[in-house]
Amino acid sequence: MHDAVLFDLDGTLLDTLDDLADAMNAVLAAEGLPTHPTDAYRHFVGDGVVALARRAVGADRADDERFVDHVVARMRAEYADRWDAKTRPYDGVAALLDALTDRGVRRAVLSNKPHDTTCLCVTGLLGRWTFDAVRGVSDATPRKPEPAGALAIARELGIPPERWLYVGDTNTDMRTAAAAGMYAAGAVWGFRDADELTAAGANALAQTPTDVLELL
Repeated sequence: MHDAVLFDLDGTLLDTLDDLADAMNAVLAAEGLPTHPTDAYRHFVGDGVVALARRAVGADRADDERFVDHVVARMRAEYADRWDAKTRPYDGVAALLDALTDRGVRRAVLSNKPHDTTCLCVTGLLGRWTFDAVRGVSDATPRKPEPAGALAIARELGIPPERWLYVGDTNTDMRTAAAAGMYAAGAVWGFRDADELTAAGANALAQTPTDVLELL
């Protein structure tokens, strides 16, 4: 049914939550702002670093553009120092990627991280496997749920959107898949829950990474 799989990165292939939370909390503490429990970051992340900063600083400062820009810059620097301190592939991701490799299924990654950071994470933590395309946010690839990045990957690999299985863990991913005309699979093992994914239009849910194989 599907010739290729397009993966989100954070909350789908990699459990990045602790490192993202630790980095942002370090910035908040340095700015004299309240920090947040790690679990709160499940709903802060997923829409890019600017959205993360706005949510983390709180409603009183979220509309202060200069301050948000300052926090974003500090967050990027802090995260660059600790991006791989605790981040690891989810249990089952290795088995999934091995199986896809054995079957000859094409694979790609589309993230709302900046492009250079996306490539760093994929190379550094998923270097055992080959991906046919890896894209993060850049001048050429707008932030999801804009589908331009997903569609560009489909064109690059010469596979029509309807032949792609899109695997992601947030409503942003489900909306991106729908906008791109791809089959949306909700990664329930990630940052968000099944209710959010279903409400956002998931065509199917995968409880574990290896469940994705059943959707091919």
